[in-house]
Amino acid sequence: MAQLIDQWGRPIERKVLEEPQTARIAHLANTYLTPALNGLTPARLAAALQAADNGDLVAQHRIFSDMEERDAHIQSEMHKRKLALLDLDWDIVPPRNATAAEKANAEWVEEVLRDMADPIEDLILALMDGVGHGFSAVEIEWRSEGGEWLPTFHPRPQEWFRLDQSRTEIRLQDGSTDGARLASMGWVWHAHGKAKTGYMGRLGLYRTLVWPFLYKAYALGDFAEFLETYGLPIIVGKYFAGATDAEKSSLLRAVTTLGHDARAIMPADMQLEIQKITGSGDSTPHMAMVDWAERAESKGILGQTTSAEAKATGMGSGVADLHGDVRDDIRNADARQIAATIIRDLIYPLIALNRGGIDGLRRCPRLVFDTGEAEDLAAYADALPKLVGVGFKVPRPWAQEKLRIPEPQEDEDVLAVPAAEATPPQPPEPKLEKVAANTAQLSALPTEIDPTGAIAEHLSEATGEPWRALLDQVRNLVDTAESMNELEAALVANYGGLETAALTRIMAAGFALAELKGMADVADGR
Repeated sequence: MAQLIDQWGRPIERKVLEEPQTARIAHLANTYLTPALNGLTPARLAAALQAADNGDLVAQHRIFSDMEERDAHIQSEMHKRKLALLDLDWDIVPPRNATAAEKANAEWVEEVLRDMADPIEDLILALMDGVGHGFSAVEIEWRSEGGEWLPTFHPRPQEWFRLDQSRTEIRLQDGSTDGARLASMGWVWHAHGKAKTGYMGRLGLYRTLVWPFLYKAYALGDFAEFLETYGLPIIVGKYFAGATDAEKSSLLRAVTTLGHDARAIMPADMQLEIQKITGSGDSTPHMAMVDWAERAESKGILGQTTSAEAKATGMGSGVADLHGDVRDDIRNADARQIAATIIRDLIYPLIALNRGGIDGLRRCPRLVFDTGEAEDLAAYADALPKLVGVGFKVPRPWAQEKLRIPEPQEDEDVLAVPAAEATPPQPPEPKLEKVAANTAQLSALPTEIDPTGAIAEHLSEATGEPWRALLDQVRNLVDTAESMNELEAALVANYGGLETAALTRIMAAGFALAELKGMADVADGR
């Protein structure tokens, strides 16, 4: 059997793929995910981020996980960004100038990915977790099925990983100082974006969102305290002069019980008053901070705020269109990065394990997301015939690509324009009967007539009542027309039922008469 080569060109043994790498690290199975936001302060947050810069990722990614769990706005916006990729169609295409074997590889991979027990969409969602955390790791468990090696996907939490001593590579926590390097063909590992200053610990959008999240948490805490102070009416108990301590205590218990249960007992000669709050307590600063934080979160995640709020901008639909374009740009960038990861860590191993003979990543089939938008069908249906009619040479594949219409396969049914029903013959209009009877004479008219005099000599040779009647009709149309366009329309309307050759000669005679009439008008000074 040929030596198995991974996507980096390194030889590996098939036996290492028989069980997941984490199955050999016992302590990871007993690692429990714990929340990190209890008592979170700016100082504690700064310490967690600093620890991540130094290689310890646990505290940072515990905070990141809690952020999405506890902040409904972050969760909503992140889900919009993650789910946007699931709306895109995808395809597996062979490399450029592909051989027959490479085309067969692409077809086989597409069949496998579309028919897998674990849907490819689940893998995409798991990899998109790297947008917030900076990286995402999905472990592959290979299984033999029908003589083929097929994957099962197991997303792993970011807390299972650490940085190596150089702080440039993320490794699995195995108890060693440097961590274990991820096994070849055992992971779909996605790093989203570029590391800031080269440190992998600074990857991830949550590094930016964590501060608006913290300020928002403080604002909400202050707002809750504000509601506790000013949101309830004040209950005042009045005791009579000379009341004993026991009687005062009884009244206080009544006030407390009334505030919680709306039921209380007290001596008959004591009083309770419920006073309406008229203080100047104002919640606006707290909610303004919350609004600022949520707008900052939306800008960081989706690049805009329009899709997160229903506020009139007063600037028309152009702002909404611009914000929509920003979201599309972010979605397309995410799609390209996710596709590159899947090509490297899933498609290549699938072919190497099952079909072999692949010449590295350069000749690997590509996963391509369809991020294009179909052009306006109505606009193209109107414009293309006109462009072709005036001589433009429009390649059909180009037009089908613009309109997102795939090329039909052999023997595939295609839409067609229904055949037009035969139109029953219509009786000729009375004014054309004499003209049709003299078609032989009309065919003698030249297609090009000299307007300076040749026409008069030619017309004098035409004899017979039908031609004279025709000439009189044309002359009347020339006299009544206000412009050449109007004359052309009148000629077509009256004689459009004739054969093409006869109609051409009639229109030539009409235009010549019109020019002669114009020259005569000029000579007469009109």
